[in-house]
Amino acid sequence: MANVSTTPSNATLPSADCSVYSTADKIGKTFAYCVIIVVSLTGNFLIGAIVIGIKSRRRTINYLILNMAMSDLILPLFAFPRILTESYVGYWLIAGDFGLALCKLVYFMQDVSITVSIQSLVLIAVDRFGAVVFLFRPPVVSARLCPFFILATWIVAMAIYTPYFFVRKLEGSGENLACRQMWKETFGESSSLESYYVALFLVFALIPFALMTILYSIIIVKLRAQKIPGGESVSSKEREKRMKRDRSVLKMVLAIVLGFALCWAPLNILAFLKFFVWEENPKLSCGFLHFTFFAKFMAYANCAINPCICFIFSGNYREGLKSLFGCCSGKCNC
Repeated sequence: MANVSTTPSNATLPSADCSVYSTADKIGKTFAYCVIIVVSLTGNFLIGAIVIGIKSRRRTINYLILNMAMSDLILPLFAFPRILTESYVGYWLIAGDFGLALCKLVYFMQDVSITVSIQSLVLIAVDRFGAVVFLFRPPVVSARLCPFFILATWIVAMAIYTPYFFVRKLEGSGENLACRQMWKETFGESSSLESYYVALFLVFALIPFALMTILYSIIIVKLRAQKIPGGESVSSKEREKRMKRDRSVLKMVLAIVLGFALCWAPLNILAFLKFFVWEENPKLSCGFLHFTFFAKFMAYANCAINPCICFIFSGNYREGLKSLFGCCSGKCNC
């Protein structure tokens, strides 16, 4: 998906004469972001507590969902404070070496978060594909290899965004201080930010979602072809239980993938227009400014939507939540 740091949010855009900057509008947007912060921190923390704290939930797919949850926690910690500060102040507050370090780190970490989530979705798709289609073969994402796959998602994400430590710089002073992305000034006029964006979009959006579409299509066909066996034998009951669990997990995972795609689609459209349609900053209208807010808000809201999907679609997570609170109140021995 489009990384946040290559969207129009980093350009100095002319203001439009509309109510988008009114006090009521700022309060409304602040409230909306605060809701996301609370839901994201609470939901993703609970996902982590369930997977780590309850032994029966320590399965490969749950560790991969936990990896997404940990990456989703980055946005409330790094991105939202910056967004809320910009809404009221309009400039980068912290100067000096510490301010420069934050300038580089904030944008770096929020885009690392997105890329880790995408890689986790791909690993989940591969895990489900192996579990359903190749039922009697050793899993590709085995319990032994899962920690290495998870570590690899972070290493890869951090590696591809290392240019941020060079191109992100502070510019101006006082109330004109800004954290800007100076690509050509850093890498030369021959370098292309557009090419970097296209490469990221292909490798971490188009190809992964094409792969997931293929894998989940095969999984759905496979599950529909399976018939729940009759009879009262233990093996039949176990197989029926497994098939129901696979279908339940598939619904949850598909909801997460669909939610991710829908949340990030508006921001990708905005980034595409910026790079390949508008040669210069467009003349801003109220509608454009509201769409820009909507695109960013939807993208950031995904970190709060993911844990909600887990609790809505998965009875295991709901049961885990009950068990967790039971343990916290001293009613169990886990």
